[in-house]
Amino acid sequence: MVKILVADDDSAIRLVVRETFRDEGWDVVEAESISELRQLVATGEGDLLLTDVLMPGGNGLDVIPEIRSLRPEMPIIVMSAQNTLGTAIRATGEGAFDYLPKPFDLDELVEITRKALAQIKKSAPQPIKTAKQSKPTLDLIGSSPAMQELYKTMARVVPTELTVLIHGESGTGKELVAKALHEHGQRGNKPFVAVNMAAIPRELVESELFGHERGAFTGAATREQGRFGQAQGGTLFLDEIGDMPFEAQTRLLRVLQEGEYHAVGGRRIMQADVRIIAATHQFLPELIKEKRFRQDLYYRLNVVPLSVPPLRERLDDIADLAKHFLEMAVTQGLPAKKLNSGAIDALLGYDWPGNVRELENLLRRIAALYSEDVINGEVVSTELARNRHSMANETTPKSVGMGDSLKDALNFHLNRYFDIHGEKLPPNGLYQRILQEIEKPLIEKVLSATGGNQLRSADLLGLNRNTLRKKITDLKITVPKNHK
Repeated sequence: MVKILVADDDSAIRLVVRETFRDEGWDVVEAESISELRQLVATGEGDLLLTDVLMPGGNGLDVIPEIRSLRPEMPIIVMSAQNTLGTAIRATGEGAFDYLPKPFDLDELVEITRKALAQIKKSAPQPIKTAKQSKPTLDLIGSSPAMQELYKTMARVVPTELTVLIHGESGTGKELVAKALHEHGQRGNKPFVAVNMAAIPRELVESELFGHERGAFTGAATREQGRFGQAQGGTLFLDEIGDMPFEAQTRLLRVLQEGEYHAVGGRRIMQADVRIIAATHQFLPELIKEKRFRQDLYYRLNVVPLSVPPLRERLDDIADLAKHFLEMAVTQGLPAKKLNSGAIDALLGYDWPGNVRELENLLRRIAALYSEDVINGEVVSTELARNRHSMANETTPKSVGMGDSLKDALNFHLNRYFDIHGEKLPPNGLYQRILQEIEKPLIEKVLSATGGNQLRSADLLGLNRNTLRKKITDLKITVPKNHK
């Protein structure tokens, strides 16, 4: 009979786990302290260990190397109420088969235990590796179920050199995830270089990434190293990778395939000793269909996909995040503030379209503008209403109404688009992007008005019928079936 060793000083946890495992036909041996755990392992008890982290007499993570030395064939599953990225990374790094944050689903525990037991039967004991101590300098905030899933995946990726593609809405903290992977990984003491692809002019992307030789182009007065050179030995974080120009994607793909590159205007081949982490808020498969992103590059980048949850899917983390941001505000010279329960309730009732970044900015503003030491729900509601009003102004033009011209509406949206980029210009290729934005709704409206009659639609638009068909295909327009 399979025997499971359960180590936890919480009798309620032991009872539930014991009954669950016995329902599966497994026998259970229990330990309430680190000393009991050591004794039972030394005497050969248990085919698998399920252990808590904090127990009388020590830390469950600290004894994992000792247990693996004595019983290298024994899978270890770690459970913990310390639901942080650091705990997940250390549990995985010490050689645990899996990590379960408390409270956990019993069905999930049974499934993981079955997988671990199956591994004993079909694989030889894995060599024991000394775990690298995780760095406490950068830890993500949050213990919600959504963040726990992210932590578990990150913990498995940290010890590797695999390329990672981070997906997530704007403001969710994709760069923080990238920095955490870097700091906790093998390159943590080397440079972390971040590049925002959306902020680089199209004609300068290759020079920015790979550097250039003096005289390579007009204005290149000196030799520049480039971001690959700056990140040598460390990590290069390519943010907003979906905005990378198509021609630059080809060069990046070559670097990923061959591990070498040359500067713009140069001939000397340089080795690219960097780990690539990319991020995007866009759906890259859709960009591939639109022929704006290379499919082969996507597969090279998407070796390990990570999804950062939006704040509305991790409301359990808001109180901890708010406390953290208010503490950060104090380090920036702002007065100390606390939130009462009414303030937390107000934060929980908001949908957070700007995600964690919006929450951080809101709390910094509150710390600066209000004199109260304890912030109540009325203050938070007032500031959230200001956020809503500001966002409504961004998305709904005040000066454009039913009687205004298309030119007015277009001017409004163009002004807003340029404002988003601040002092920098939008990426090149603006003319074609704007034309596509106008073309698709125009053609869809005409097709709808003609009931999908492409001949009549072509005449109405003043286009050749073959041209219209090509645009329908290129723009992925669905033609209505109710032919008039």
